[in-house]
Amino acid sequence: MLTLLKRSILFIPRFYYHPNVIDHYEHPRNVGSLDKSNPKVGTGLVGAPACGDVMKLQIQVGEDGKTIEQAVFKTFGCGSAIASSSYATEILKGMTLEEAYNIKNSDIASYLKLPPVKLHCSMLAEDAIKKAIEDLQSKNYQSTQKQDK
Repeated sequence: MLTLLKRSILFIPRFYYHPNVIDHYEHPRNVGSLDKSNPKVGTGLVGAPACGDVMKLQIQVGEDGKTIEQAVFKTFGCGSAIASSSYATEILKGMTLEEAYNIKNSDIASYLKLPPVKLHCSMLAEDAIKKAIEDLQSKNYQSTQKQDK
């Protein structure tokens, strides 16, 4: 009976991650926080109640107000969520806000080779990017309103 049990364990399908996911999970890039009161910083905070992942992604624009100079994240979640956040911060640097807003979850998922059951992680990263840009734009809209008065 014990031999049969050992054999059956060997044939259990295992969930394998692509090396890109493992790299970003084991060596995450750009972990940290920026000062959210800074008018050049936008913060996107998103979560997935179904799996418990929570992602905070922040961007900082340069003097032109359009080019992302810095991107950081803090994520509480699975390896795929951490990898999605890490990769997103890497590709954001140097992009304009318009280019960044057009990033799709499929861009992130295809680089990381996420399996279908983990696509929600790349969707969270896309949502966090959009929320950070919207936060930044709302801060700048409010500051121009104050200057006009």
